[in-house]
Amino acid sequence: MHIRKYDFDYGRRQLMKNVAIGAGAGVLMPLSKLFAAEKSIAKAYPDELMSIEMYTKGKIKTGDYITAQNVDIVKDLLDPIVYDQIKTMNRRIKIRATETDLAKMFPYESYQATLRNQREGIHAKFDADGNVVTSDGRNWVGGLPFPDPKTGDEVQANMAMAWGRGDYNQYAVNDTVFNPDGSKGYSYDLVWAELQVQGRSDGKVFRDMKDLLRLQTVLFTSTQDVAGSSFLSVWYYDQRKFPDLYGYLPQFRRVRQFPTNQRFEPLIPGVTWFLSDAWAAGDPMRTWGEFKILERKPMLGAFNSNWGGADSDNWVHKVHGGPKGETFFDVEYELAPEVVVLESKPVGYPRSPVGRRLAYVDVRNSIFCGCIRFDRQDKPWVNFEAGFGQYKAGDKEVKGPDGKHTAWSWTYVMSFDAQTRRMSRIAHQKECAGGWQSIFKQGEDENMYSRFFTQQALQRLGQV
Repeated sequence: MHIRKYDFDYGRRQLMKNVAIGAGAGVLMPLSKLFAAEKSIAKAYPDELMSIEMYTKGKIKTGDYITAQNVDIVKDLLDPIVYDQIKTMNRRIKIRATETDLAKMFPYESYQATLRNQREGIHAKFDADGNVVTSDGRNWVGGLPFPDPKTGDEVQANMAMAWGRGDYNQYAVNDTVFNPDGSKGYSYDLVWAELQVQGRSDGKVFRDMKDLLRLQTVLFTSTQDVAGSSFLSVWYYDQRKFPDLYGYLPQFRRVRQFPTNQRFEPLIPGVTWFLSDAWAAGDPMRTWGEFKILERKPMLGAFNSNWGGADSDNWVHKVHGGPKGETFFDVEYELAPEVVVLESKPVGYPRSPVGRRLAYVDVRNSIFCGCIRFDRQDKPWVNFEAGFGQYKAGDKEVKGPDGKHTAWSWTYVMSFDAQTRRMSRIAHQKECAGGWQSIFKQGEDENMYSRFFTQQALQRLGQV
Protein backbone atom coordinates (compact mmCIF):
# COMPACT_ATOMS: atom_id res chain seq x y z
CA MET A 1 0.00 0.00 0.00
CA HIS A 2 1.36 3.44 -1.00
CA ILE A 3 0.75 6.05 1.70
CA ARG A 4 0.48 9.55 0.30
CA LYS A 5 2.24 12.25 2.27
CA TYR A 6 0.41 15.04 0.44
CA ASP A 7 -3.17 15.23 -0.80
CA PHE A 8 -3.75 15.28 -4.55
CA ASP A 9 -4.11 19.05 -5.03
CA TYR A 10 -1.26 20.02 -2.71
CA GLY A 11 1.18 20.74 -5.55
CA ARG A 12 -1.12 23.03 -7.51
CA ARG A 13 -2.18 24.91 -4.39
CA GLN A 14 1.44 25.46 -3.44
CA LEU A 15 2.32 26.72 -6.91
CA MET A 16 -0.52 29.26 -6.73
CA LYS A 17 0.70 30.32 -3.29
CA ASN A 18 4.23 30.76 -4.65
CA VAL A 19 2.93 33.26 -7.23
CA ALA A 20 1.23 35.27 -4.51
CA ILE A 21 4.35 35.47 -2.32
CA GLY A 22 6.86 35.84 -5.16
CA ALA A 23 8.65 32.60 -4.38
CA GLY A 24 10.97 30.74 -6.73
CA ALA A 25 10.59 27.33 -8.35
CA GLY A 26 9.86 24.13 -6.47
CA VAL A 27 7.16 22.84 -4.17
CA LEU A 28 8.70 20.37 -1.71
CA MET A 29 12.08 22.10 -1.80
CA PRO A 30 13.67 24.89 -3.89
CA LEU A 31 14.54 23.72 -7.37
CA SER A 32 17.67 25.89 -7.22
CA LYS A 33 19.22 23.60 -4.58
CA LEU A 34 18.81 20.58 -6.84
CA PHE A 35 20.16 22.54 -9.81
CA ALA A 36 23.32 23.49 -7.94
CA ALA A 37 23.80 19.94 -6.64
CA GLU A 38 23.14 18.41 -10.09
CA LYS A 39 20.37 16.24 -8.64
CA SER A 40 17.08 14.95 -10.05
CA ILE A 41 14.24 17.45 -9.92
CA ALA A 42 11.90 14.74 -8.59
CA LYS A 43 12.61 15.78 -4.99
CA ALA A 44 11.21 19.26 -5.68
CA TYR A 45 7.68 18.17 -6.63
CA PRO A 46 4.96 15.80 -5.38
CA ASP A 47 4.22 12.70 -7.45
CA GLU A 48 1.14 14.02 -9.25
CA LEU A 49 3.15 16.88 -10.81
CA MET A 50 5.75 14.44 -12.15
CA SER A 51 3.49 11.80 -13.68
CA ILE A 52 0.72 12.28 -16.24
CA GLU A 53 -0.76 8.96 -15.13
CA MET A 54 -1.02 10.10 -11.51
CA TYR A 55 -2.24 13.56 -12.50
CA THR A 56 -5.08 12.11 -14.59
CA LYS A 57 -5.70 9.24 -12.16
CA GLY A 58 -4.82 6.66 -14.77
CA LYS A 59 -6.90 8.08 -17.62
CA ILE A 60 -3.78 8.99 -19.66
CA LYS A 61 -0.39 7.29 -19.46
CA THR A 62 3.06 7.76 -20.93
CA GLY A 63 2.96 6.50 -24.51
CA ASP A 64 -0.70 7.43 -25.00
CA TYR A 65 -1.90 9.91 -27.60
CA ILE A 66 -3.94 13.00 -26.81
CA THR A 67 -6.74 13.18 -29.40
CA ALA A 68 -10.12 14.85 -29.82
CA GLN A 69 -11.65 11.96 -27.89
CA ASN A 70 -9.65 12.44 -24.66
CA VAL A 71 -8.29 16.00 -24.83
CA ASP A 72 -10.86 17.36 -22.37
CA ILE A 73 -9.20 15.28 -19.63
CA VAL A 74 -6.10 17.48 -19.91
CA LYS A 75 -7.65 20.74 -21.15
CA ASP A 76 -6.27 22.63 -18.13
CA LEU A 77 -2.74 21.44 -19.03
CA LEU A 78 -2.73 22.81 -22.60
CA ASP A 79 -2.56 26.28 -24.06
CA PRO A 80 -5.98 27.14 -25.54
CA ILE A 81 -4.88 27.20 -29.18
CA VAL A 82 -3.27 23.76 -28.96
CA TYR A 83 -6.44 22.49 -27.29
CA ASP A 84 -8.50 23.84 -30.20
CA GLN A 85 -6.16 22.22 -32.76
CA ILE A 86 -6.62 18.83 -31.13
CA LYS A 87 -10.37 19.27 -30.68
CA THR A 88 -11.22 20.58 -34.14
CA MET A 89 -8.30 19.91 -36.56
CA ASN A 90 -7.51 16.24 -35.96
CA ARG A 91 -4.20 16.99 -34.25
CA ARG A 92 -2.77 14.29 -31.99
CA ILE A 93 0.14 14.41 -29.54
CA LYS A 94 2.09 11.54 -28.03
CA ILE A 95 2.92 11.74 -24.31
CA ARG A 96 6.42 11.01 -23.07
CA ALA A 97 7.75 10.67 -19.52
CA THR A 98 8.69 13.79 -17.57
CA GLU A 99 12.42 14.57 -17.76
CA THR A 100 14.11 14.79 -14.35
CA ASP A 101 17.74 15.33 -15.42
CA LEU A 102 18.46 19.04 -15.84
CA ALA A 103 21.67 18.31 -17.75
CA LYS A 104 19.57 17.00 -20.65
CA MET A 105 17.61 20.25 -20.89
CA PHE A 106 20.49 22.54 -21.92
CA PRO A 107 23.38 22.58 -24.35
CA TYR A 108 26.27 21.11 -22.36
CA GLU A 109 28.29 24.34 -22.47
CA SER A 110 25.41 26.52 -21.26
CA TYR A 111 24.62 24.11 -18.43
CA GLN A 112 28.26 24.05 -17.30
CA ALA A 113 28.47 27.85 -17.42
CA THR A 114 25.40 28.10 -15.17
CA LEU A 115 26.91 25.62 -12.70
CA ARG A 116 30.22 27.51 -12.79
CA ASN A 117 28.48 30.73 -11.81
CA GLN A 118 26.76 29.01 -8.90
CA ARG A 119 30.01 27.47 -7.66
CA GLU A 120 31.88 30.77 -7.94
CA GLY A 121 29.09 32.87 -6.42
CA ILE A 122 28.48 34.88 -9.60
CA HIS A 123 24.93 36.24 -9.54
CA ALA A 124 22.89 38.42 -11.88
CA LYS A 125 20.89 41.57 -11.18
CA PHE A 126 19.32 44.41 -13.17
CA ASP A 127 21.14 47.74 -13.32
CA ALA A 128 19.44 51.13 -13.23
CA ASP A 129 18.64 50.86 -16.97
CA GLY A 130 17.06 47.43 -16.61
CA ASN A 131 19.96 45.53 -18.19
CA VAL A 132 21.38 42.29 -16.82
CA VAL A 133 24.73 42.66 -15.05
CA THR A 134 26.68 40.73 -12.43
CA SER A 135 26.31 41.66 -8.77
CA ASP A 136 29.46 43.79 -9.05
CA GLY A 137 28.15 45.64 -12.12
CA ARG A 138 29.92 43.89 -15.01
CA ASN A 139 28.16 42.81 -18.18
CA TRP A 140 26.80 39.29 -17.86
CA VAL A 141 29.42 36.52 -18.19
CA GLY A 142 27.31 33.68 -19.66
CA GLY A 143 25.06 30.87 -18.52
CA LEU A 144 21.52 31.33 -17.25
CA PRO A 145 21.36 34.70 -15.41
CA PHE A 146 18.51 33.68 -13.11
CA PRO A 147 18.42 29.88 -12.59
CA ASP A 148 15.56 30.40 -10.13
CA PRO A 149 13.50 33.25 -11.63
CA LYS A 150 11.11 34.84 -9.14
CA THR A 151 9.82 37.78 -11.23
CA GLY A 152 8.51 38.22 -14.73
CA ASP A 153 11.53 40.35 -15.62
CA GLU A 154 13.88 37.55 -14.58
CA VAL A 155 11.96 34.98 -16.63
CA GLN A 156 12.13 37.20 -19.73
CA ALA A 157 15.83 37.99 -19.23
CA ASN A 158 16.65 34.27 -19.21
CA MET A 159 15.12 33.96 -22.68
CA ALA A 160 16.39 37.27 -24.06
CA MET A 161 20.08 37.10 -23.14
CA ALA A 162 21.05 34.04 -25.20
CA TRP A 163 18.45 32.80 -27.66
CA GLY A 164 19.85 29.44 -28.76
CA ARG A 165 21.95 28.98 -25.60
CA GLY A 166 25.07 28.60 -27.77
CA ASP A 167 27.98 30.88 -28.64
CA TYR A 168 27.45 30.15 -32.34
CA ASN A 169 24.42 28.45 -33.86
CA GLN A 170 23.55 27.92 -37.53
CA TYR A 171 20.18 26.46 -38.44
CA ALA A 172 19.12 25.06 -41.82
CA VAL A 173 15.38 25.69 -41.97
CA ASN A 174 12.35 24.95 -44.11
CA ASP A 175 9.16 26.96 -43.61
CA THR A 176 6.12 25.51 -45.36
CA VAL A 177 2.95 27.60 -45.17
CA PHE A 178 -0.46 25.91 -45.29
CA ASN A 179 -3.70 27.62 -46.27
CA PRO A 180 -6.90 27.09 -44.24
CA ASP A 181 -8.00 24.34 -46.66
CA GLY A 182 -4.76 22.43 -46.03
CA SER A 183 -3.17 23.25 -49.39
CA LYS A 184 0.43 24.46 -49.52
CA GLY A 185 0.73 28.17 -50.10
CA TYR A 186 4.49 28.75 -49.85
CA SER A 187 7.66 26.83 -49.07
CA TYR A 188 10.89 28.63 -48.20
CA ASP A 189 14.36 27.43 -47.24
CA LEU A 190 16.60 29.65 -45.17
CA VAL A 191 19.70 29.76 -43.00
CA TRP A 192 19.41 31.39 -39.57
CA ALA A 193 22.77 32.17 -37.94
CA GLU A 194 23.43 33.57 -34.45
CA LEU A 195 26.74 34.75 -32.98
CA GLN A 196 26.66 35.56 -29.28
CA VAL A 197 28.95 38.54 -28.62
CA GLN A 198 28.46 38.68 -24.83
CA GLY A 199 26.74 36.45 -22.32
CA ARG A 200 28.69 33.59 -23.92
CA SER A 201 29.17 30.22 -22.27
CA ASP A 202 32.95 30.61 -22.67
CA GLY A 203 32.80 33.83 -20.63
CA LYS A 204 34.52 35.88 -23.35
CA VAL A 205 33.56 39.02 -25.28
CA PHE A 206 33.82 38.50 -29.03
CA ARG A 207 36.21 41.02 -30.61
CA ASP A 208 35.86 43.18 -27.49
CA MET A 209 32.46 44.44 -28.79
CA LYS A 210 31.28 45.41 -25.32
CA ASP A 211 28.33 47.45 -26.56
CA LEU A 212 26.78 44.48 -28.41
CA LEU A 213 24.91 41.37 -27.27
CA ARG A 214 24.53 39.29 -30.45
CA LEU A 215 24.68 39.29 -34.22
CA GLN A 216 21.97 37.47 -36.17
CA THR A 217 21.58 36.87 -39.90
CA VAL A 218 18.86 35.20 -41.94
CA LEU A 219 19.60 34.16 -45.55
CA PHE A 220 16.83 32.87 -47.82
CA THR A 221 18.02 30.15 -50.21
CA SER A 222 14.69 29.10 -51.78
CA THR A 223 12.32 29.75 -53.51
CA GLN A 224 13.80 31.50 -56.54
CA ASP A 225 11.88 34.74 -55.96
CA VAL A 226 13.46 35.27 -52.50
CA ALA A 227 16.77 33.37 -52.84
CA GLY A 228 19.71 35.60 -51.97
CA SER A 229 17.68 37.95 -49.78
CA SER A 230 19.43 38.36 -46.44
CA PHE A 231 19.01 40.41 -43.29
CA LEU A 232 21.51 41.21 -40.52
CA SER A 233 20.39 42.33 -37.06
CA VAL A 234 23.01 43.95 -34.82
CA TRP A 235 21.78 43.68 -31.23
CA TYR A 236 22.95 46.08 -28.55
CA TYR A 237 23.67 45.00 -25.00
CA ASP A 238 21.48 47.89 -23.86
CA GLN A 239 18.01 46.33 -24.15
CA ARG A 240 16.39 49.77 -24.52
CA LYS A 241 17.91 50.16 -27.99
CA PHE A 242 16.47 48.77 -31.20
CA PRO A 243 18.83 46.56 -33.24
CA ASP A 244 20.36 47.90 -36.41
CA LEU A 245 18.77 46.00 -39.32
CA TYR A 246 20.53 45.72 -42.69
CA GLY A 247 19.19 43.85 -45.70
CA TYR A 248 20.38 42.76 -49.12
CA LEU A 249 17.73 42.30 -51.82
CA PRO A 250 19.12 40.78 -55.04
CA GLN A 251 16.81 42.82 -57.27
CA PHE A 252 18.37 46.05 -55.96
CA ARG A 253 21.94 44.67 -55.75
CA ARG A 254 22.82 46.69 -52.69
CA VAL A 255 22.69 46.62 -48.91
CA ARG A 256 20.28 49.05 -47.31
CA GLN A 257 19.31 49.83 -43.74
CA PHE A 258 15.76 49.14 -42.68
CA PRO A 259 13.74 50.70 -39.84
CA THR A 260 13.76 48.33 -36.86
CA ASN A 261 10.90 49.68 -34.79
CA GLN A 262 8.48 48.01 -37.20
CA ARG A 263 8.79 44.54 -35.70
CA PHE A 264 5.33 43.29 -36.59
CA GLU A 265 5.53 42.61 -40.31
CA PRO A 266 6.43 39.35 -42.10
CA LEU A 267 9.92 39.32 -43.60
CA ILE A 268 8.61 37.45 -46.65
CA PRO A 269 5.13 36.90 -48.17
CA GLY A 270 2.76 34.40 -46.61
CA VAL A 271 4.44 33.49 -43.34
CA THR A 272 2.50 33.90 -40.10
CA TRP A 273 5.44 34.88 -37.88
CA PHE A 274 7.22 38.17 -37.22
CA LEU A 275 10.81 38.74 -36.09
CA SER A 276 9.15 39.78 -32.84
CA ASP A 277 7.97 36.18 -32.23
CA ALA A 278 11.37 34.45 -32.27
CA TRP A 279 12.35 32.71 -29.03
CA ALA A 280 9.42 34.50 -27.28
CA ALA A 281 12.02 37.27 -27.07
CA GLY A 282 12.40 38.59 -30.60
CA ASP A 283 12.56 42.24 -29.56
CA PRO A 284 14.91 44.00 -27.14
CA MET A 285 13.61 43.19 -23.68
CA ARG A 286 13.03 46.77 -22.53
CA THR A 287 10.97 47.67 -25.60
CA TRP A 288 8.39 45.38 -23.95
CA GLY A 289 7.24 45.74 -20.38
CA GLU A 290 4.73 45.00 -17.65
CA PHE A 291 6.18 41.51 -17.32
CA LYS A 292 3.87 39.66 -14.97
CA ILE A 293 3.73 36.06 -13.78
CA LEU A 294 0.04 35.20 -13.98
CA GLU A 295 0.34 31.55 -12.92
CA ARG A 296 2.70 28.80 -11.92
CA LYS A 297 1.13 25.52 -13.00
CA PRO A 298 1.85 22.05 -14.39
CA MET A 299 1.54 21.93 -18.16
CA LEU A 300 1.89 19.67 -21.18
CA GLY A 301 4.30 20.94 -23.82
CA ALA A 302 7.20 20.02 -26.11
CA PHE A 303 9.74 20.88 -23.44
CA ASN A 304 11.98 17.90 -24.28
CA SER A 305 10.45 16.97 -27.59
CA ASN A 306 11.46 14.17 -29.90
CA TRP A 307 14.14 14.89 -32.50
CA GLY A 308 13.13 14.55 -36.16
CA GLY A 309 16.28 12.56 -36.90
CA ALA A 310 14.43 9.45 -35.77
CA ASP A 311 12.08 9.84 -38.76
CA SER A 312 14.28 11.36 -41.45
CA ASP A 313 17.95 11.69 -42.46
CA ASN A 314 17.17 15.39 -42.86
CA TRP A 315 15.72 15.57 -39.32
CA VAL A 316 12.14 16.30 -40.42
CA HIS A 317 9.25 14.96 -38.36
CA LYS A 318 6.41 12.99 -39.90
CA VAL A 319 3.16 14.93 -40.28
CA HIS A 320 -0.58 14.53 -39.77
CA GLY A 321 -3.83 16.40 -39.18
CA GLY A 322 -5.57 19.36 -40.75
CA PRO A 323 -7.73 19.19 -43.89
CA LYS A 324 -5.17 17.25 -45.95
CA GLY A 325 -3.22 15.39 -43.25
CA GLU A 326 -0.11 17.62 -43.43
CA THR A 327 -0.67 20.58 -41.12
CA PHE A 328 1.03 19.34 -37.93
CA PHE A 329 4.32 17.67 -37.11
CA ASP A 330 4.26 14.39 -35.15
CA VAL A 331 5.69 15.56 -31.82
CA GLU A 332 5.83 14.49 -28.21
CA TYR A 333 4.74 16.44 -25.15
CA GLU A 334 5.60 15.84 -21.52
CA LEU A 335 4.13 17.01 -18.23
CA ALA A 336 6.30 19.83 -16.90
CA PRO A 337 5.73 20.08 -13.14
CA GLU A 338 6.01 23.89 -13.07
CA VAL A 339 5.44 26.32 -15.91
CA VAL A 340 5.31 30.10 -15.59
CA VAL A 341 2.55 31.82 -17.56
CA LEU A 342 4.22 35.14 -18.37
CA GLU A 343 2.27 38.15 -19.65
CA SER A 344 3.97 41.13 -21.31
CA LYS A 345 3.01 44.13 -23.41
CA PRO A 346 4.75 46.02 -26.27
CA VAL A 347 5.24 49.29 -24.40
CA GLY A 348 7.80 50.62 -26.88
CA TYR A 349 5.55 50.23 -29.93
CA PRO A 350 2.61 52.67 -29.87
CA ARG A 351 1.39 51.45 -33.29
CA SER A 352 1.83 47.78 -32.59
CA PRO A 353 -1.04 45.54 -33.76
CA VAL A 354 -0.18 43.30 -30.79
CA GLY A 355 -1.92 44.07 -27.51
CA ARG A 356 -0.10 41.56 -25.31
CA ARG A 357 1.45 38.11 -25.34
CA LEU A 358 1.45 35.07 -23.08
CA ALA A 359 4.56 32.88 -22.93
CA TYR A 360 4.47 29.45 -21.32
CA VAL A 361 7.94 29.00 -19.79
CA ASP A 362 9.33 25.85 -18.17
CA VAL A 363 11.12 26.84 -14.94
CA ARG A 364 13.53 23.90 -15.23
CA ASN A 365 15.48 25.66 -17.99
CA SER A 366 13.55 28.89 -18.71
CA ILE A 367 12.56 27.78 -22.22
CA PHE A 368 9.10 28.43 -23.64
CA CYS A 369 6.91 25.83 -25.33
CA GLY A 370 4.37 28.31 -26.70
CA CYS A 371 3.84 32.03 -26.99
CA ILE A 372 0.42 33.44 -27.90
CA ARG A 373 0.13 36.97 -29.19
CA PHE A 374 -3.19 38.75 -28.88
CA ASP A 375 -4.48 41.55 -31.08
CA ARG A 376 -5.57 44.99 -29.86
CA GLN A 377 -9.08 43.64 -29.21
CA ASP A 378 -7.46 41.01 -26.94
CA LYS A 379 -8.42 38.17 -29.26
CA PRO A 380 -5.95 35.26 -29.59
CA TRP A 381 -4.03 35.79 -32.81
CA VAL A 382 -0.95 33.59 -33.37
CA ASN A 383 0.51 30.77 -31.33
CA PHE A 384 4.28 30.40 -31.80
CA GLU A 385 4.79 26.82 -30.58
CA ALA A 386 8.32 25.41 -30.33
CA GLY A 387 9.90 22.11 -29.39
CA PHE A 388 13.34 21.74 -27.83
CA GLY A 389 15.46 18.76 -26.91
CA GLN A 390 18.58 16.67 -27.35
CA TYR A 391 19.49 15.54 -30.85
CA LYS A 392 19.45 11.87 -30.01
CA ALA A 393 17.12 9.00 -30.93
CA GLY A 394 18.15 5.40 -30.34
CA ASP A 395 21.58 4.91 -31.92
CA LYS A 396 21.31 8.17 -33.91
CA GLU A 397 22.95 11.24 -32.38
CA VAL A 398 24.33 14.65 -33.31
CA LYS A 399 27.25 15.91 -31.25
CA GLY A 400 27.33 19.41 -29.81
CA PRO A 401 30.05 22.06 -30.03
CA ASP A 402 32.71 20.09 -28.11
CA GLY A 403 32.24 17.00 -30.29
CA LYS A 404 31.61 14.85 -27.21
CA HIS A 405 28.25 15.70 -25.72
CA THR A 406 24.85 15.47 -27.40
CA ALA A 407 23.67 18.57 -29.25
CA TRP A 408 20.61 20.36 -27.86
CA SER A 409 18.51 22.87 -29.74
CA TRP A 410 15.05 23.69 -31.04
CA THR A 411 13.57 20.89 -33.13
CA TYR A 412 10.52 22.50 -34.74
CA VAL A 413 8.24 25.55 -34.70
CA MET A 414 4.57 25.71 -35.66
CA SER A 415 3.31 29.27 -36.01
CA PHE A 416 -0.48 29.05 -36.27
CA ASP A 417 -2.73 32.01 -37.02
CA ALA A 418 -5.88 31.19 -35.06
CA GLN A 419 -7.87 33.91 -36.84
CA THR A 420 -7.11 32.98 -40.46
CA ARG A 421 -6.35 29.27 -39.72
CA ARG A 422 -3.06 29.48 -41.64
CA MET A 423 0.01 27.54 -40.48
CA SER A 424 3.74 28.14 -40.89
CA ARG A 425 5.27 24.71 -40.24
CA ILE A 426 8.97 25.26 -39.58
CA ALA A 427 11.52 22.43 -39.50
CA HIS A 428 15.06 22.56 -38.09
CA GLN A 429 16.77 20.45 -40.73
CA LYS A 430 20.21 18.95 -41.24
CA GLU A 431 20.42 20.70 -44.62
CA CYS A 432 18.41 23.15 -46.69
CA ALA A 433 18.45 24.33 -50.30
CA GLY A 434 21.86 25.56 -51.44
CA GLY A 435 23.68 22.88 -49.43
CA TRP A 436 23.68 24.90 -46.21
CA GLN A 437 23.83 22.76 -43.08
CA SER A 438 22.98 23.16 -39.41
CA ILE A 439 26.13 23.64 -37.34
CA PHE A 440 26.97 23.31 -33.65
CA LYS A 441 30.64 24.31 -33.36
CA GLN A 442 33.29 25.82 -31.13
CA GLY A 443 36.19 27.91 -32.38
CA GLU A 444 34.48 29.01 -35.61
CA ASP A 445 33.46 32.49 -34.50
CA GLU A 446 35.95 34.46 -36.63
CA ASN A 447 35.21 32.46 -39.77
CA MET A 448 31.47 32.79 -39.29
CA TYR A 449 31.73 36.50 -38.47
CA SER A 450 33.28 37.26 -41.85
CA ARG A 451 30.90 34.86 -43.59
CA PHE A 452 27.59 36.08 -42.12
CA PHE A 453 27.74 39.15 -39.91
CA THR A 454 29.00 42.15 -41.87
CA GLN A 455 27.39 44.25 -44.58
CA GLN A 456 30.00 42.93 -47.02
CA ALA A 457 28.96 39.40 -46.05
CA LEU A 458 25.35 40.17 -46.92
CA GLN A 459 26.38 41.20 -50.40
CA ARG A 460 28.43 38.04 -50.92
CA LEU A 461 25.65 35.83 -49.56
CA GLY A 462 23.16 37.41 -51.93
CA GLN A 463 25.25 36.34 -54.90
CA VAL A 464 25.71 32.71 -53.84
